[in-house]
Amino acid sequence: MRGLHLLVALALLPSLGLASEPQPAAADAQVAQQAALQGLADGNSRFVDGKQAPHILGAERRRELAKGQHPQAIVLSCSDSRVPPEYVFDQQLGQVFVVRTAGNVADGVALGSIEYAVEHLGIPIIVVLGHRSCGAVTAALEAHRKHLHPHGNVAEILKLVMPAVLQAERAKAPDLLNASIDANVALEARALVKRSPILAERVKSGKLKIIRAVYDLETGKVDFAK
Repeated sequence: MRGLHLLVALALLPSLGLASEPQPAAADAQVAQQAALQGLADGNSRFVDGKQAPHILGAERRRELAKGQHPQAIVLSCSDSRVPPEYVFDQQLGQVFVVRTAGNVADGVALGSIEYAVEHLGIPIIVVLGHRSCGAVTAALEAHRKHLHPHGNVAEILKLVMPAVLQAERAKAPDLLNASIDANVALEARALVKRSPILAERVKSGKLKIIRAVYDLETGKVDFAK
């Protein structure tokens, strides 16, 4: 019966908008990666300058998107209400596939969502977006300093963030919080590849690029890692 259920689910993929997009060649993917990244950078510049493009949210755009989605980038960002990627990057409806968790860390569900976007929507870049004054990283840092042992589901978040705090501490960073935020973004970008054979294969073939970035709450600027 489980096999039958799987066959039925696969047959329903196109009608649910879950059919796989054709995967581009590596050279074409690199062009798409550059275009997507430039689009995000340009959008953030508009956001910083307060010159956002008019957002098309009317019925015609909604009807168009009801037929299918073709996002240009995946953004794994923090759930913090001050960091909405669509605004930060000044993107239109349907242009970014957003996965948000406290501390911009990917558990199994978040990672599966990212894999879906890469495998079925053919998205060529993932941006792991951290931000200054991150509450999740601050909480992990405080727990480490005070030798606290949080319980419940919040502890699962801190467990994923804690390696960044320990790395920043070992490096004797003068600004431990910001160093931990930067390390958290870098470690999460690596973890995506380590924990997902799907993402690892596409990164290796050049069809997927994972980009690290940090958002400044005061200036509105996103700094992309070189």
